[in-house]
Amino acid sequence: MTGWQIKTVPGRGLRRTGEDGLALPLRISSGEQPRAIAELELTPAEAEQLHAALCYALDGRPPHPDAPECRQPVHHPGGRQRY
Repeated sequence: MTGWQIKTVPGRGLRRTGEDGLALPLRISSGEQPRAIAELELTPAEAEQLHAALCYALDGRPPHPDAPECRQPVHHPGGRQRY
């Protein structure tokens, strides 16, 4: 382990860029010291690929109570639960 960490920046979420892309701010730290903030820039196609990979990785896991609405279960009357 190198001690370097890359995490999302609290309070700064994904944003659209002026060129039809997306940018996700990331905080780069060494130990407990923040070193830099960089943006992961994604094209719409790359964002779709990341979305699909995350959906696949989360499949079968119950959503966290703070998860976005799209991850919350949908209850259908008389039917099975769907996500």
